Amino acid sequence: QVQLVESGGGLVQPGGSLRLSCVASEFTLDYYDIGWFRQAPGKAREGVSCISSRDGSIYYADSVKGRFTISRDNTKNTMYLQMNSLKPEDTAVYYCAADPRVFRSCSAGAYDSWGQGTQVTVSA
Repeated sequence: QVQLVESGGGLVQPGGSLRLSCVASEFTLDYYDIGWFRQAPGKAREGVSCISSRDGSIYYADSVKGRFTISRDNTKNTMYLQMNSLKPEDTAVYYCAADPRVFRSCSAGAYDSWGQGTQVTVSA
């Protein structure tokens, strides 16, 4: 059974940084499109950043461009989200997701396998 486990969330002051990690087990990330999503209270889950496994193309939501960086380490079967210059509006539960059938999509509805989520709170 596909499993994804996130870590790295926490409380950080505005302007600070966090790095989220997501380890995959029972499958190999190499052939999966992967992504990071977030959901704030009362809001829909939104795509933050995604990588296509087939052509390596990367998507970033406009709200995080220049501040967040997605990466993957296939040798560790792990993906990361480096978050810099964090803002209070980045506060949300962050989820990683993976799917072998997705191609260049960062829509939450396209992904079948999800982690349990990790809370990120940006506050002074």
